Amino acid sequence: MDKYIEFVDVKKVYKMGEVEINALNGVNFSIEKGEFVIVAGASGAGKSTILNILGGMDRPTSGKVIVDNKEVNKFSNKELITYRRYDIGFVFQFYNLVQNLTARENLELATQISKNPLDIDKVLEDVGLSHRKNNFPAQLSGGEQQRVAIARALAKNPKLLLCDEPTGALDYNTGKAILKLLHDTCKKMGMTVVVITHNLAIAPMGDKIIRVRNGIIESQTINENPIPVERIEW
Repeated sequence: MDKYIEFVDVKKVYKMGEVEINALNGVNFSIEKGEFVIVAGASGAGKSTILNILGGMDRPTSGKVIVDNKEVNKFSNKELITYRRYDIGFVFQFYNLVQNLTARENLELATQISKNPLDIDKVLEDVGLSHRKNNFPAQLSGGEQQRVAIARALAKNPKLLLCDEPTGALDYNTGKAILKLLHDTCKKMGMTVVVITHNLAIAPMGDKIIRVRNGIIESQTINENPIPVERIEW
């Protein structure tokens, strides 16, 4: 299969006054279209920097970032806005919902900036929230809010779904249910999904596991037989 995403010798240096911090030290990996990928590593390993660069929220200091045959690292600021708007769906640890909009209105807001959005009510049904669509975030549990956040990202119909510690604020069972939802979405819709986590226990559910350590890729493993998250304990 063709490489859908490729990082080639990507480096990221942050300057803090006189001090230079090497967040990424020459990162190389590739992801194929429709893969469910786990990017795992300890805090400060560089995994969120990878996600931010992949999502067009940050630029590499050097190296190539290729997504769907386009060199994202060469994009102008305007092109990066378009890329984030149309191609990327983000799911964060703390939901980031608009508090004074209902669940359905949060999705509507996202689809207004999309070229080819999905049907809002169908997406809410797919994440099991049809009965909560007129509720505000404060009326929803953490798991329900994260489902709305995932639905909002999916409703844009992005090429790529990027999830940064999506279960970090959730209890064990709810976290498992959210990971199952993300995995099922990937497989049903053929969407490329990248999940950033510090929890190595969930690695066996990925089609590919990329381990990050001290700003480099420690290992990149193709998993021929992913294990359903329901069968993983941690």
